[in-house]
Amino acid sequence: MFERSYAHHTNDPSCPYQWSERDPASGSWAARLERLTGREKEVLLLLGTGLGNRQLARELSIAERTVKAHIARIIEKLGQETRLQAAMLSVLAHGLLCSHPGCAQDDVVPPRRRREPCVA
Repeated sequence: MFERSYAHHTNDPSCPYQWSERDPASGSWAARLERLTGREKEVLLLLGTGLGNRQLARELSIAERTVKAHIARIIEKLGQETRLQAAMLSVLAHGLLCSHPGCAQDDVVPPRRRREPCVA
């Protein structure tokens, strides 16, 4: 599906967010993220760090079974199919989820900017 849709928008292949509805900073995604509870947002943020369920449970001082339940609800509420998709969304939507004023993520992931086309 992605390849077929992408082929129709080759005028700017550098940014699929411009023509798709997958941009985590868009209003529809922000509304979806608002459906999450505070704890689910916390789990989603940590999910984006690549931690496994056991490590997430230790970090949050909850049972691993509870982590699995949170992740299942997150996937469902966000309309994702896999844990990996939810983790990627966490990374892409970090700015919408994280409320820490000195967030280190701001230093790691530069703001999205338009790439200039390569000239051969």
